Amino acid sequence: MKRLVLTLLKLYKKYLSPVNFGVMTCRFEPSCSDYTYTAVEKYGILKGMLMGVWRILRCNPFSKGGYDPVA
Repeated sequence: MKRLVLTLLKLYKKYLSPVNFGVMTCRFEPSCSDYTYTAVEKYGILKGMLMGVWRILRCNPFSKGGYDPVA
């Protein structure tokens, strides 16, 4: 199951992320998709996806962004 989630994240990054749908790019480094991929690899599906969702929620116009690696 973990491999499936990681594959879906890779596919998103390769095919959907470059399109951007007119939305600005991520304010954080690494990008939100890279962050989620690393979090799922390191902590598993449940915690990794929750960390990814929390990261996406923080990625808004009022956030400074910056370097925020998976801890």
